[in-house]
Amino acid sequence: MEQTLNPVGVATPLPVRTRIRRDRVFYTTLPMAMAVAVFVGFSRSYYLKTAFGTPALSPLYHLHGLLFTCWMLLLMIQPALVAARRTPLHRRVGVGGGVLAIAMMVAAYAAIIDLGHRGVGPPGIDPLSFLIVPASTLVVFPVLIGGAFLWRRTPEIHKRLMLIGSLELVPAGFGRWPLIANLGPLAYFGLADLFVAAMLIHDRSTRGRFHPATIYGGLFLLASQVLRIVISGSEAWLSFARWLIS
Repeated sequence: MEQTLNPVGVATPLPVRTRIRRDRVFYTTLPMAMAVAVFVGFSRSYYLKTAFGTPALSPLYHLHGLLFTCWMLLLMIQPALVAARRTPLHRRVGVGGGVLAIAMMVAAYAAIIDLGHRGVGPPGIDPLSFLIVPASTLVVFPVLIGGAFLWRRTPEIHKRLMLIGSLELVPAGFGRWPLIANLGPLAYFGLADLFVAAMLIHDRSTRGRFHPATIYGGLFLLASQVLRIVISGSEAWLSFARWLIS
Protein backbone atom coordinates (compact mmCIF):
# COMPACT_ATOMS: atom_id res chain seq x y z
CA MET A 1 0.00 0.00 0.00
CA GLU A 2 1.56 3.28 -1.10
CA GLN A 3 1.00 6.73 0.24
CA THR A 4 -2.19 8.48 -0.90
CA LEU A 5 -3.63 11.97 -0.50
CA ASN A 6 -6.91 12.71 1.19
CA PRO A 7 -9.35 15.26 -0.27
CA VAL A 8 -7.75 18.22 1.51
CA GLY A 9 -4.25 17.31 0.31
CA VAL A 10 -2.87 15.91 3.58
CA ALA A 11 -0.76 12.83 3.03
CA THR A 12 -1.95 9.57 4.55
CA PRO A 13 0.74 7.80 6.59
CA LEU A 14 2.11 4.55 5.27
CA PRO A 15 1.16 1.31 7.02
CA VAL A 16 3.21 0.78 10.18
CA ARG A 17 5.24 -2.14 8.84
CA THR A 18 6.10 -0.29 5.65
CA ARG A 19 7.06 2.83 7.58
CA ILE A 20 9.29 0.88 9.97
CA ARG A 21 11.03 -0.82 7.06
CA ARG A 22 11.66 2.48 5.29
CA ASP A 23 12.81 4.10 8.52
CA ARG A 24 15.40 1.37 9.00
CA VAL A 25 16.78 1.93 5.53
CA PHE A 26 16.73 5.73 5.78
CA TYR A 27 18.27 6.04 9.25
CA THR A 28 20.96 3.54 8.34
CA THR A 29 21.95 5.08 5.01
CA LEU A 30 21.77 8.80 5.90
CA PRO A 31 24.61 8.57 8.45
CA MET A 32 26.67 6.78 5.81
CA ALA A 33 26.18 9.70 3.42
CA MET A 34 27.19 12.11 6.18
CA ALA A 35 30.31 10.05 6.88
CA VAL A 36 31.23 10.09 3.18
CA ALA A 37 30.97 13.90 3.14
CA VAL A 38 33.36 14.08 6.10
CA PHE A 39 35.74 11.46 4.72
CA VAL A 40 36.03 13.19 1.33
CA GLY A 41 36.63 16.56 2.98
CA PHE A 42 39.33 15.32 5.33
CA SER A 43 40.88 12.74 3.00
CA ARG A 44 43.81 14.97 2.01
CA SER A 45 44.60 16.36 5.42
CA TYR A 46 43.84 13.34 7.60
CA TYR A 47 42.52 10.01 6.29
CA LEU A 48 44.72 9.69 3.19
CA LYS A 49 47.36 12.24 4.10
CA THR A 50 50.27 9.87 3.42
CA ALA A 51 49.03 9.44 -0.16
CA PHE A 52 48.69 13.20 -0.67
CA GLY A 53 51.86 14.15 1.21
CA THR A 54 50.16 16.86 3.26
CA PRO A 55 51.92 18.39 6.30
CA ALA A 56 52.18 16.38 9.50
CA LEU A 57 49.56 16.94 12.19
CA SER A 58 50.17 17.65 15.84
CA PRO A 59 48.98 15.12 18.45
CA LEU A 60 46.04 17.40 19.24
CA TYR A 61 44.65 17.10 15.72
CA HIS A 62 45.29 13.37 15.57
CA LEU A 63 43.25 13.02 18.77
CA HIS A 64 40.59 15.41 17.45
CA GLY A 65 40.34 13.43 14.20
CA LEU A 66 40.19 10.09 16.00
CA LEU A 67 37.40 11.18 18.35
CA PHE A 68 35.27 12.70 15.60
CA THR A 69 35.83 9.66 13.38
CA CYS A 70 34.66 7.41 16.20
CA TRP A 71 31.51 9.52 16.43
CA MET A 72 30.73 9.10 12.74
CA LEU A 73 31.29 5.35 13.07
CA LEU A 74 28.99 5.31 16.10
CA LEU A 75 26.37 7.19 14.11
CA MET A 76 26.39 4.40 11.50
CA ILE A 77 26.60 1.49 13.94
CA GLN A 78 23.79 2.51 16.28
CA PRO A 79 20.87 2.48 13.79
CA ALA A 80 22.26 -0.73 12.31
CA LEU A 81 22.05 -2.33 15.76
CA VAL A 82 18.43 -1.23 16.09
CA ALA A 83 17.62 -2.57 12.62
CA ALA A 84 19.21 -5.87 13.64
CA ARG A 85 17.03 -5.89 16.80
CA ARG A 86 20.06 -5.55 19.07
CA THR A 87 18.47 -2.79 21.13
CA PRO A 88 20.11 -3.73 24.49
CA LEU A 89 23.54 -3.53 22.85
CA HIS A 90 22.50 -0.25 21.19
CA ARG A 91 21.78 1.19 24.64
CA ARG A 92 25.05 -0.01 26.14
CA VAL A 93 27.01 1.46 23.24
CA GLY A 94 25.04 4.67 23.68
CA VAL A 95 26.48 5.15 27.17
CA GLY A 96 29.95 5.13 25.64
CA GLY A 97 28.66 7.58 23.06
CA GLY A 98 27.85 10.06 25.80
CA VAL A 99 31.40 9.87 27.13
CA LEU A 100 32.73 10.20 23.59
CA ALA A 101 30.65 13.34 22.99
CA ILE A 102 32.15 15.00 26.07
CA ALA A 103 35.69 14.08 24.98
CA MET A 104 34.97 15.48 21.52
CA MET A 105 33.98 18.86 22.92
CA VAL A 106 37.10 19.04 25.09
CA ALA A 107 39.29 18.27 22.05
CA ALA A 108 37.28 20.71 19.91
CA TYR A 109 37.81 23.50 22.44
CA ALA A 110 41.57 22.90 22.44
CA ALA A 111 41.63 22.88 18.62
CA ILE A 112 39.61 26.11 18.44
CA ILE A 113 42.03 27.89 20.74
CA ASP A 114 44.93 26.63 18.65
CA LEU A 115 43.29 27.80 15.40
CA GLY A 116 42.74 31.22 16.94
CA HIS A 117 46.36 31.50 18.05
CA ARG A 118 47.62 30.52 14.60
CA GLY A 119 45.11 32.72 12.74
CA VAL A 120 43.76 29.90 10.59
CA GLY A 121 40.72 30.46 8.39
CA PRO A 122 39.37 29.93 4.86
CA PRO A 123 40.83 32.05 2.04
CA GLY A 124 39.57 35.63 2.12
CA ILE A 125 37.90 35.34 5.54
CA ASP A 126 39.24 37.02 8.65
CA PRO A 127 40.38 34.23 11.03
CA LEU A 128 38.82 35.84 14.09
CA SER A 129 35.49 36.24 12.29
CA PHE A 130 35.62 32.64 11.07
CA LEU A 131 36.34 31.37 14.57
CA ILE A 132 32.65 31.71 15.38
CA VAL A 133 31.91 28.79 13.04
CA PRO A 134 33.79 26.08 14.96
CA ALA A 135 33.30 27.79 18.34
CA SER A 136 29.52 27.58 18.02
CA THR A 137 29.83 23.81 17.74
CA LEU A 138 30.61 23.85 21.47
CA VAL A 139 27.01 25.01 21.99
CA VAL A 140 25.00 23.54 19.13
CA PHE A 141 26.33 19.98 19.27
CA PRO A 142 25.88 19.52 23.05
CA VAL A 143 22.37 21.03 23.00
CA LEU A 144 21.09 18.74 20.24
CA ILE A 145 22.94 15.61 21.32
CA GLY A 146 22.02 16.31 24.94
CA GLY A 147 18.39 16.50 23.83
CA ALA A 148 18.79 13.19 22.03
CA PHE A 149 20.10 11.55 25.21
CA LEU A 150 17.33 13.16 27.25
CA TRP A 151 14.73 11.62 24.92
CA ARG A 152 16.60 8.33 24.48
CA ARG A 153 13.49 6.37 25.52
CA THR A 154 11.46 8.07 22.79
CA PRO A 155 13.07 6.63 19.64
CA GLU A 156 11.25 8.89 17.16
CA ILE A 157 12.72 11.99 18.84
CA HIS A 158 16.05 10.44 19.82
CA LYS A 159 17.12 9.33 16.35
CA ARG A 160 16.17 12.61 14.72
CA LEU A 161 18.04 14.77 17.24
CA MET A 162 21.08 12.49 17.02
CA LEU A 163 21.26 13.01 13.26
CA ILE A 164 20.58 16.75 13.35
CA GLY A 165 23.11 17.24 16.15
CA SER A 166 25.70 15.31 14.18
CA LEU A 167 24.99 17.48 11.13
CA GLU A 168 26.72 20.27 13.06
CA LEU A 169 29.97 18.42 12.27
CA VAL A 170 29.38 17.92 8.54
CA PRO A 171 30.05 21.50 7.26
CA ALA A 172 33.70 21.07 8.31
CA GLY A 173 33.92 18.24 5.80
CA PHE A 174 32.14 20.11 3.00
CA GLY A 175 34.37 23.10 3.68
CA ARG A 176 37.36 21.06 2.52
CA TRP A 177 35.85 19.72 -0.69
CA PRO A 178 37.54 20.94 -3.88
CA LEU A 179 35.63 23.90 -5.40
CA ILE A 180 33.41 24.18 -2.30
CA ALA A 181 36.27 25.32 -0.06
CA ASN A 182 36.40 28.80 -1.64
CA LEU A 183 32.64 29.45 -1.41
CA GLY A 184 32.60 30.18 2.32
CA PRO A 185 30.49 29.05 5.28
CA LEU A 186 27.18 29.74 3.55
CA ALA A 187 27.95 26.94 1.07
CA TYR A 188 29.18 24.54 3.77
CA PHE A 189 26.04 25.08 5.82
CA GLY A 190 23.72 24.89 2.83
CA LEU A 191 25.05 21.50 1.75
CA ALA A 192 24.72 20.12 5.28
CA ASP A 193 21.16 21.45 5.48
CA LEU A 194 20.23 19.25 2.53
CA PHE A 195 20.34 16.35 4.98
CA VAL A 196 17.70 18.07 7.11
CA ALA A 197 15.63 18.55 3.95
CA ALA A 198 15.97 14.82 3.27
CA MET A 199 14.71 14.08 6.79
CA LEU A 200 11.69 16.34 6.27
CA ILE A 201 10.90 14.66 2.96
CA HIS A 202 11.20 11.25 4.60
CA ASP A 203 8.89 12.33 7.43
CA ARG A 204 6.30 13.61 4.98
CA SER A 205 6.43 10.56 2.73
CA THR A 206 6.19 7.98 5.52
CA ARG A 207 4.28 9.67 8.35
CA GLY A 208 2.15 12.03 6.32
CA ARG A 209 3.50 15.01 8.28
CA PHE A 210 6.74 16.51 9.52
CA HIS A 211 7.90 15.23 12.90
CA PRO A 212 8.25 18.05 15.48
CA ALA A 213 11.79 16.91 16.37
CA THR A 214 12.85 17.34 12.73
CA ILE A 215 11.22 20.75 12.53
CA TYR A 216 12.50 22.23 15.78
CA GLY A 217 15.89 20.52 15.69
CA GLY A 218 16.37 21.62 12.09
CA LEU A 219 15.29 25.19 12.87
CA PHE A 220 17.69 25.35 15.80
CA LEU A 221 20.56 24.20 13.58
CA LEU A 222 19.59 26.62 10.79
CA ALA A 223 19.17 29.54 13.20
CA SER A 224 22.62 28.88 14.65
CA GLN A 225 24.11 28.96 11.16
CA VAL A 226 22.41 32.23 10.26
CA LEU A 227 23.43 33.80 13.56
CA ARG A 228 27.06 32.84 13.00
CA ILE A 229 27.11 34.51 9.61
CA VAL A 230 25.30 37.63 10.83
CA ILE A 231 27.45 38.36 13.88
CA SER A 232 30.79 36.93 12.75
CA GLY A 233 32.13 40.36 11.84
CA SER A 234 30.59 42.28 14.73
CA GLU A 235 32.79 44.01 17.24
CA ALA A 236 31.04 42.11 20.04
CA TRP A 237 32.08 38.76 18.55
CA LEU A 238 35.59 39.93 17.63
CA SER A 239 36.13 41.19 21.19
CA PHE A 240 34.90 37.88 22.61
CA ALA A 241 37.12 35.93 20.19
CA ARG A 242 40.17 37.93 21.24
CA TRP A 243 39.35 37.24 24.88
CA LEU A 244 38.76 33.54 24.15
CA ILE A 245 42.19 32.96 22.65
CA SER A 246 44.09 35.34 24.94
